[in-house]
Amino acid sequence: MLLAVKFRVGGNLRFLSHAEMLNLFQRACVRANIPVQYSRGFNPRPKLSLPLPRPVGVASDDELLCLRIIPELNEQQAANQEYRIQSHLSAQLPEGCEVLSVKIIEGNTSIQPLSAMYLLVVHEEYLNEELKAIPKKVRDLLASDGLIIQRQTDKTKSGKVKNVDVRRFLKSINLNGNSIIVECEVSPDGSIRVDEILKLLDLDIGMLAEPIRRVKVQWQVA
Repeated sequence: MLLAVKFRVGGNLRFLSHAEMLNLFQRACVRANIPVQYSRGFNPRPKLSLPLPRPVGVASDDELLCLRIIPELNEQQAANQEYRIQSHLSAQLPEGCEVLSVKIIEGNTSIQPLSAMYLLVVHEEYLNEELKAIPKKVRDLLASDGLIIQRQTDKTKSGKVKNVDVRRFLKSINLNGNSIIVECEVSPDGSIRVDEILKLLDLDIGMLAEPIRRVKVQWQVA
């Protein structure tokens, strides 16, 4: 059985890395007595994953945790298990992490992200002549056939980089007052990064009025 746990994360927890979020949920599942399946071998590991890694510092309203759990005996017990898991897991999570829903999916399936939507809120003090150029910049970005950026692939001092065309990952960019909503395609080949979005829009973190937020993810059960 696959257990899909939708949750939101914010506050100081948005600074946790992908590995740290996995550790947080692993410990919470143990304390909540959730029947998570483990891999076999000399070093068994719990079968849980976060299908769409969240960039450090980014808050999110639509995160997904996938767990393989030991199945109950019948449908009534499975329904009760959803309610019990949501209640018990919520009680073991720190402030800043909230479980929104729990769903049990039968069969040997997986859940993959198709797209993600990010909200950028710009400080009103920066809504000057420079930022008034953003609408034109957005039109130019979406009208372009290719957007080549240099992406660092090695975080050591050697600083290895590669050229990546991120245009195919940009689905839409919409402006609403001082808010910018960017929808990105997510594929097996990857996606555009949040810092790359800021760079394309000539923005930096200091110009934002609140943390970058991932407001919506389109998920597909495969």
